[in-house]
Amino acid sequence: MDKFFHLKENKTSVSTEVMAGLTTFFAMSYILFVNPAILGQSGMPTQAVFLATIISAVIGTLVMGLFANVPYAQAPGMGLNAFFTYTVVFGLGYSWEQALAMVFICGIINILITVTRVRKMIIHAIPESLQHAIGGGIGVFVAYVGIKNAGFLKFTSDPGTYQVLGDANKGTGTVVTNSSVVPALGAFNSPEIILAIIALILTIVLVVLNVKGAILISIIASTIVAIIMGVVDLSTIDFQGNSLGNSIKELGTTFGAAFSSRGMGSLFSDSGKIPEVLMTILAFSLSDTFDTIGTFIGTGRRTGIFSKADEDALDNSKGMNTKMDRALFADAIATSVGAIFGTSNTTTFVESAAGIGAGGRTGLTSVVTAGMFLIASFFAPLLAVVPTQATAPALIVVGVMMLASFKDIDWSNLEEAIPAFFAAIFMGFSYSISNGIACGFIFYALIKIFKGKGKDVTPILWVVNVLFVINFIILSIL
Repeated sequence: MDKFFHLKENKTSVSTEVMAGLTTFFAMSYILFVNPAILGQSGMPTQAVFLATIISAVIGTLVMGLFANVPYAQAPGMGLNAFFTYTVVFGLGYSWEQALAMVFICGIINILITVTRVRKMIIHAIPESLQHAIGGGIGVFVAYVGIKNAGFLKFTSDPGTYQVLGDANKGTGTVVTNSSVVPALGAFNSPEIILAIIALILTIVLVVLNVKGAILISIIASTIVAIIMGVVDLSTIDFQGNSLGNSIKELGTTFGAAFSSRGMGSLFSDSGKIPEVLMTILAFSLSDTFDTIGTFIGTGRRTGIFSKADEDALDNSKGMNTKMDRALFADAIATSVGAIFGTSNTTTFVESAAGIGAGGRTGLTSVVTAGMFLIASFFAPLLAVVPTQATAPALIVVGVMMLASFKDIDWSNLEEAIPAFFAAIFMGFSYSISNGIACGFIFYALIKIFKGKGKDVTPILWVVNVLFVINFIILSIL
């Protein structure tokens, strides 16, 4: 075990890696329920999506752990699944089979830009100040996800400023509102929020006292408290309706659907729509690529998962000789695999930061997480026992830890501070790592131009900025 994963070399142990793997799994297990709910609105069978989510997560995470030996987990990404359903299927009118075909092509593109070193060139084109901003920005993002999941915030929208997608009468509609929405502190008068407060205090105390396995202990203890408080009702667990047998049966509908006559077979049949199809694939690919790059930079650099030696070797490496090479490749193949089984883009989850915060440093963490996803296919209903209020504090605390990256930015130098600010803030508040990176890149280039330092912007960064601008235009038109 030690020889394969290099545990001693990475200053970790089997017990620490196991705890980290469990922590990552519980922090991201919500995707098993949220992904089928979102993709199901597009007409896809939810039990098939559930199993496809597990399969893509298991395969992608195992490759990440066994091939790249890094503690990152993969699963269908939030935001990308919403884009799949609400923009591609609802907005543009494509079938879910055609949307899966687009996701598959996106995965192939990601593989090509990985093996041709384009992804690595992008990473090395990112200025150091923006790399620190990405790390801190992911901290803002992760903490915000935790605060929202805990129920500490409520949002108010003015009448006439929102629309409901889906069936509002059945309570399955998704509300889309504009910037009139106003956030406020939630009322601390419900069992769920009280539970979240208890869990947050417990997590902070255990972490501050340096208790080994603090985050995992907090999740388990908070779940027990949730059962006692009645936040989790064990009598509602449905073992038959969500059985593995039903999931396997429905998987036959989505498996290979991307290549069917309703998928790839009809995607390019209308020549007038080909530009729109290509632009949509570009939007998928940009979000997927920069979500992953941002997660690796934000979490890997500070913790030493990707050391300075790895970064230096990346410049001259050929093939898959560094951990970053292998991690990027593992991420690239996961999207195409997921599309084959029937789910939207599979990406490296930012919630991996929870396991890294718990001490995970090697691929053993990922293997444990993958094993838990596999087990989840048999005991899916039991996952509902762990409420989001129990896992939310882990994300908040990890977000606090990651904010330390901001100290390496010279905030007194506006030339450095402004791009860093926009990268970090938009990353958290637009709920997208790629959006934050786009804003940081664009402002960095603009400032360099007006300061007469345009040569400081590398050709790769110019190309990426043009693609980002095109992407924003596409999203405003679609």
